[in-house]
Amino acid sequence: MSTAFEYDNLSLRPAGPFLTALSWALPGVREVRAQTVPYAAYWRESNAAALEQGGPLWVALGDSMTQGIGASAPDRGYVGQLGDHLAAAGRPHRVVNLSVTGARVHDLVVHQLPALEELVARGQVPDLLTVVIGSNDVVAPRNRAGLAERFEAMLDRLPRGAVVANLPNPQSEARRVCAVLRDRAARGELVVADIRAHGPRSWRGRLAADKFHPNDAGYAGMAHVFDIALGLPEGPA
Repeated sequence: MSTAFEYDNLSLRPAGPFLTALSWALPGVREVRAQTVPYAAYWRESNAAALEQGGPLWVALGDSMTQGIGASAPDRGYVGQLGDHLAAAGRPHRVVNLSVTGARVHDLVVHQLPALEELVARGQVPDLLTVVIGSNDVVAPRNRAGLAERFEAMLDRLPRGAVVANLPNPQSEARRVCAVLRDRAARGELVVADIRAHGPRSWRGRLAADKFHPNDAGYAGMAHVFDIALGLPEGPA
């Protein structure tokens, strides 16, 4: 029996009819969606290589923005760019990226957290844990209800000191999530990557062809937010 860490960065949930229709109708959406499989494959191979190495470990949890969907390459998303910043600051990390495109908070809890727990059981304890999740919950009205409570349940299972991004969406449920994160940060349980305060003031020129995901410049803005949260020299906003 193989003792290798087996993990698939692809979602088990098929795309919904609305997104499928958009992909047929809009070439930009279709172009960005086409990144899903190759970007997941990139991270699967990269994860395996990282687990064969030594040194500080960074585990990244989240959705398509942690996969880097919309960027010109998987390592030009915020994870790759932040990794460059960490290395330049003398704090290099090997990265295990457990994110899944399309993931919602529930998916992170049932799919990504067990994988994180398996890594820890294998002695692969993260020195840094980042979380970017919730956009797929808040963007669809049917998924918004109870989002703050789902966040609370997720946060209860994260290791102390995790760096968790808030949600810049103006919806009231997103603001409730931000309040939850502020309270937890005040108690010293986590660090907030404050996209509301430190993210790009305008996304003009920072979006991919689908006009939803960031492009390389947009992900540079996200990496800047994490630079601030981690006390790194700040990259471009």
